[in-house]
Amino acid sequence: MSTPQLSRAERAILCVVDIQPRLLSAMSDVDQQRVVGNSAKLMRAAAALDIPILISEQYPQGLGHTHPELLQLADEINLNAPIIGKREFSCLANPDWLAALEQATQDSGRNELILCGMEAHICVLQTAIEALERGYRVHIASDAIVSRHSENRDSAVARMSAAGVVANNVESLLFEWMRSAAHPNFKALSQLIQ
Repeated sequence: MSTPQLSRAERAILCVVDIQPRLLSAMSDVDQQRVVGNSAKLMRAAAALDIPILISEQYPQGLGHTHPELLQLADEINLNAPIIGKREFSCLANPDWLAALEQATQDSGRNELILCGMEAHICVLQTAIEALERGYRVHIASDAIVSRHSENRDSAVARMSAAGVVANNVESLLFEWMRSAAHPNFKALSQLIQ
């Protein structure tokens, strides 16, 4: 059973996992819009709150690069996030991604990963479980992860939750990161979820 825990901006790192058009094309239109839109909200909030962001791409030579809307957003918010290609399913199994994560944690003392992306039952799940094994706290934005089949997504969320991952959502994460309506970014970030 997982220990109840709120996410905190000062200890979080946002991990955007494999949101690539070729992979997205296998998802329903509703799921495509949801995962891209909600991941963009997380990226905007993370940038406003100085939360580091890591972006992975599964086999970009064959599956293409990160969704153009998210790449455009990264440019728009002057995000200097590493975009790391991989063949491994778990991001942490990729030496370059792991090195970027370790650099982010060493620089800031952060120990909490926030995962969004796809597919929930493959790359997101393996990244989440391996992160737990390495001692990280892990939250998934359950409304910003997707699988081709909803039962695969649902079983992945259940399995990750049983392992100790916190099944969260975008709106809750934003409010947990701000902690108060007195937060200087409250008005701007609240508009992301209206």
